[in-house]
Amino acid sequence: MTAPRVLGVDPSLTATGIAHPDGHTERVTCGDLRGTGRLAWICSAVMGPVTTGVDLVVIEGPSYGSMSGAGHHEAAGLWWLIAYHLDGRGVPYAVIPPSSLKKYASGKGNATKADMRMALFQRTGMDLRDDNQVDAAWLRAAGMEALGHPVVDLPKAQRDALAKVAWPTAVAHG
Repeated sequence: MTAPRVLGVDPSLTATGIAHPDGHTERVTCGDLRGTGRLAWICSAVMGPVTTGVDLVVIEGPSYGSMSGAGHHEAAGLWWLIAYHLDGRGVPYAVIPPSSLKKYASGKGNATKADMRMALFQRTGMDLRDDNQVDAAWLRAAGMEALGHPVVDLPKAQRDALAKVAWPTAVAHG
């Protein structure tokens, strides 16, 4: 059986993390672009891998607690722009809240960035220094888990963090 093609996306206005179906990660930045130009640039970078065919995109849900003003609105705009393009192309996607992703990855819903990075290193050997890529790798891993092709061996309590995720109807949480 062929492994599913899952794309993990941690959207960010400054450095979006993407984990590709083959497992490699990248950090997408847009230089000095601002406003709608920045949103279009980042969305285009996310949608590029989608055009090669994916079975599922797993995107981190919005987390606006540390933002205010225009940054809050622009981050929301980025998130919805990506969702809009995925919907428009008929690409199945799942949204994982940050606390659920942290619980899945580390066992703690309030894990720090360092906890997430260390958990990824301990479970996969990947030593990523960019937090956005770390989250994207975990998002991809969660999607692979949901599709019955886990890429990490996690305790049941951590895997259970994915049970409340609204997976697309074609995806059954294992």
